[in-house]
Formats: sequence, structure tokens, C-alpha cells
Amino acid sequence: MTMADNRCMIVAELSANHNGSLQTARDSIRAIADTGADAVKLQTYLPGSLTLDVRNDDFLLKGGLWDGRYLYDLYKEAMTPYEWHAELYALARECGLVCFSTPFDREGVDLLESLDNPVYKIASFEAMHLDLIRYAARLGRPMVISTGVASVREIGEAVEACRSVGNDDVTLLKCTSAYPARIEDASLSLMPELGRRFGVRFGLSDHSPGSMLPVMAVAMGAVMIEKHFILDRSLGGPDAAFSMDVREFSRMVADVRQAEAALDPRDGLPESESVDRAGRQWSRSLYASAPIAAGEMFTLDNVACVRPGYGLHPRHLDTLLTQRASREYAPGDRISACEITDCGSVG
Repeated sequence: MTMADNRCMIVAELSANHNGSLQTARDSIRAIADTGADAVKLQTYLPGSLTLDVRNDDFLLKGGLWDGRYLYDLYKEAMTPYEWHAELYALARECGLVCFSTPFDREGVDLLESLDNPVYKIASFEAMHLDLIRYAARLGRPMVISTGVASVREIGEAVEACRSVGNDDVTLLKCTSAYPARIEDASLSLMPELGRRFGVRFGLSDHSPGSMLPVMAVAMGAVMIEKHFILDRSLGGPDAAFSMDVREFSRMVADVRQAEAALDPRDGLPESESVDRAGRQWSRSLYASAPIAAGEMFTLDNVACVRPGYGLHPRHLDTLLTQRASREYAPGDRISACEITDCGSVG
């Protein structure tokens, strides 16, 4: 999935960074629009969409950012209430943003479809939830799937789940499922490999600090960059540690757009030396370096290959040295194209 002008789509993931406040969610969407992002993404679930309200060791997180928390409690804190969705979608559209979401069960898909959700994102830990993928993909919307912890087999099964219901509009996002993620663990070279192996578009879901990986990803052909956004990390919350604030996100957007500008081939490789005459003034060309009489042979003693580039192209020097001057030349005169045959461009 790409933007209409073939720019990479930059997606701000709001996730839990509303911290349970609808006003914070509103303010975040307005701020995301100001950063120059293309889209805002929500997450659509209830705690029971992901886990069980059970207090045994299997459901207790150990190590990392959320050490010591039970899954159900974490998701209850992080969820975006269903009753907020319609308002947030409407606000995003008013702000000129594409708004879409990540569902985690069939109920979430149904809610999103009622809001005319334009894209379905499948989270990295859901990439093996084939029933969910098929249920969303059957709607014919673009599908975006983060790879995260999925194996090659599981990625292939996820893509096939989309295709099995007639949906071939799939983008795979290379993702390191660590929060935050280290830049050295990105394995970014695998990103285009996802595209080649599975015949899909590819992009990056990034939890690392800074803009380095998004810029690199764009240079490698990414069509989507997803980063977590927060108004201010001082707000705290489950995702604050690996989210970009307004200043950082704006900088990242600018960096990505500059990278795209640097990659833009414009008119392609120049076929003719006359394409950029102004820029070629500092190239070399053939000039008379000494007086040359009409009928005199051109030699290395009276012809020089020098700057500027307004004279005869240097490629014609060997041919010129077999010719006699058709007219008189003074030092500094451009050698004329008429001195040789089939000379082509003189730039």
C-alpha cells in the first residue's frame, strides 16, 4: 500500500498513548496531523480479545518493560474503548489523516468495518491467528501484517490466508518484537527479502529510537513506516518508553521525506550531454590552445582538453588530430563540430 504520489506512508501508532483519556487521544490526533504524518493507527480490542482474566504464572509477564504484570491487567489499561472509535475516526479524517486500526478478534473487525476502516493491520503477535486474518482479509481491504516473531512458515501461512479469500493486497512489515528494540537487532536487510519471497510490498514497523531505521527502510524500498507516537513521554503509560514525541516524530517525517527526495530519479539518467548545459560548464571540452591557421593540422600542441565544457566533446580528440582546420583559430576559441564528421553533441 502506497500513497497516491508513491511516497512511503508514514503511520503514527497511537496504541495506549492516550492513557485512558479521550481528550489526550483527540489532542494526539491533532498533533499527529501537524507532524506531517499520513495516517494514525489505533488498536481495537477488549482485554478478553487477547487473553484470559487468569492469575497463574503463564499469564504473568517476566522481564522487560512490563515485568510483573498480568496480561489481562496490561491490556485493560492499554485498550482504546470501542465507544471512542467513531469520534476518533471522524476527527482524523477532519485533520486530513488516514485512520485505520489493528483488530484482535472478529468483534473488532466488525466494529471497524462499520466505520469504513480502509486498511486492516495485523499485529506481529497475531500473524499466526489465521482465522482473524481470513476474517479481515475477506472484506477486500488492504492488509498489513507485521512479521515480528513469526517464522518463515507462519509468514507464508498468513499471506496465503489473505489470498485464500481473494485478497492479494498484502504488505509485510519487518518488525523486531522488542519494546524498545535495539537498532543492531533490526536485520533490515530481511525487509526486501520478505517482498521477494512472498511477492508482496514491504515496510517497517519500528520500535527503535530515532529516525535511522525509517530512513534506511525508505532507501530500501519500504512503502510504509510505522512508529509509536506520544504527545509527551512525561505522560507515562505502557508504551511511553518506545514512542516518539511530537518533535521527534516531526523530525522523522522530515528525514524520511528528504531521503525520498534524494532517491527521486527525476528524469532518469541523462541520455544526452545537452540535458544540463548549465551544470556541464565545469566539464572539459576541446579548445584551441595556440593560433591555428586554416589548413593547419590539429595537434596536441594547438588543441587542449580544458574547462569549460562549451567546446567539442573530448571523445572526438583522436579523430580531430587526423584533421586539418577548416578555418583560423585563436587561443581560447572553441573547436567547432564541423571539423569532424559524425561528431554528435558538442556539449
